[in-house]
Parts: sequence; C-alpha cells; structure tokens
Amino acid sequence: MEQQPQKKMVVSKKIMKVGPWGGTGGSHWDDGGHTGIRSITLSYDRCIDSIAVEYDRNGVAVAGERHGGAGGNQTTQIKLGFPEEYLTAVSGHFAAAAQGGAPAAIRSLAFRTNRREYGPFGGGAAEGTPFAFPVDGGAIVGFWGRSGWQLDAVGLHVAPLRPETMYEKAHKLGLMAYRSVRQRFGPQPQQQQQQVQVQHHNSFALSESGRRTF
Repeated sequence: MEQQPQKKMVVSKKIMKVGPWGGTGGSHWDDGGHTGIRSITLSYDRCIDSIAVEYDRNGVAVAGERHGGAGGNQTTQIKLGFPEEYLTAVSGHFAAAAQGGAPAAIRSLAFRTNRREYGPFGGGAAEGTPFAFPVDGGAIVGFWGRSGWQLDAVGLHVAPLRPETMYEKAHKLGLMAYRSVRQRFGPQPQQQQQQVQVQHHNSFALSESGRRTF
C-alpha cells in the first residue's frame, strides 16, 4: 500500500499564555501570539542581555522589538526553517546576575524545534534555578516577560497544531500569487490608470475651452 502524504500542520488560533520564569525586575513586555517564529536573536555574556524575535503573521515576516539592555559580548541569531521548522520547547536557568541581593535574571536559554536543538546560550548555562517548558502537540508562537538592563524574566505564548485545511492552502497560494504580482509590477497599473484619467480630464477641459471660444 502506498503511504498517504503527511498533512502540513499549522497553529491553531487558540493561544495560551504560560510563565514567566525569572525575576521581578525590569518592565513588563509582551510580543503577543503569532502564526510562527522565523528567527531569535540573543545578546549575552554572564546572563541574557537581550532578546529579539522575528515572527510570522500569515506569511508575512514581523520584526519584534528588542527586549533588554545594550550589553552582551556575544550575539547569536537562530534562523528557523519556517514554516517546516517550528519551536517546541524553551529551557534555561535564572539566578541573580550579581551578588549583594540583586534580583534574579535569565542566565541562559536553550531552544528545541521539531528538527533540532539550539544552545544553551549565556554564561550561566548551568547556574541557578532551571526551568523548561516543552510543548507536546503544539508550537511556541510568541514571547513575553520582563526586561531592563537584561532579560529579567521570560514567558511564552503556545498554540496547538492541527492539519492545514484545503481552504487555507488555497487561500495561502492565492496570497502568495498576489504578492508576487505586486512585487514584480509594483504600482505601475495604478499609475497608468491615473495617467489615463488625467489625459481624459485635460481633453475635456480643452473641449470646454473650445466651446467657449466659439
């Protein structure tokens, strides 16, 4: 018997918010839930200084804000093979970034997708309190947390996966074709239409002027 082709999985609109893990310093931020994650950029040294995520919103890349400070001697960008590759787990450690009663911050982060593992990143890869959140039958589609001079805490938006419907597939192909035409031809058809309207208007004005002359 021939094997049936595996259906493509897409995220559901039912998004759940989990976490955060880390300390109470910094200010609250929330990127919200999206239809996927395209890349994650981390700056780090002894702790995770900042995080910036590029999301997907119905086939369009959406750049999220950078959360955290300007420090960090190392910067790593994780590029996922979206849409086939999606994020399924986040783990790490949090502890005080300095002695003397400083609030806890994210010391390290690691990521797992349906294809491979990335990390851990950060100087405190095995220091402090560990945390992990794997998603079984779903995907991580957004981040939230707290940040100031560094990444103080991190939380997740997760959504279950479901098979892509025929309507969604046809709709997506239609949008891709429309965007391809827009990128190839740009606004030329609209400009031509405006030019024709201007020429028609000028012709009408000359005709009216001619009538007044007679």
